[in-house]
Amino acid sequence: IFKFLGAISVDLGKDRIKPYLPTILTPLYRELNSTYAEQDPTLKNLSQEIIELLKKLVGLEAFSLAFSSVQKQAHQKRAMRKKQRALQTVANPDVAARRKLKRHKNKAETRKRKIELLRPTYKAKRPRSHALKDLAMVE
Repeated sequence: IFKFLGAISVDLGKDRIKPYLPTILTPLYRELNSTYAEQDPTLKNLSQEIIELLKKLVGLEAFSLAFSSVQKQAHQKRAMRKKQRALQTVANPDVAARRKLKRHKNKAETRKRKIELLRPTYKAKRPRSHALKDLAMVE
């Protein structure tokens, strides 16, 4: 898709690409700023190359305006999600408690996994699987 966006932008030219610039920059910006653990470096490099191509194509001033608008929009979305999560904690405390328990459980298992990687002879205790107990609702 990134190659397609680059090809379309080159094909449209300087004047006709300007209205579509924020739409094209949105996935490129998202890929550059992603913090996923299993991120593909080739995608990041490709998005950087396409951004450089767009910068040369439309000029620095037009590119900067479009890029800053995309950046601002992403920050607003992130802030909105954070606010919604905080409101949900107050509105639905049971859902928030379940999410918190799940996060703590995952954190403990991650810690055990890291210890096992660092010290192969050490075997962390794993919780026994109580199938019916795990299905029960959290009180």
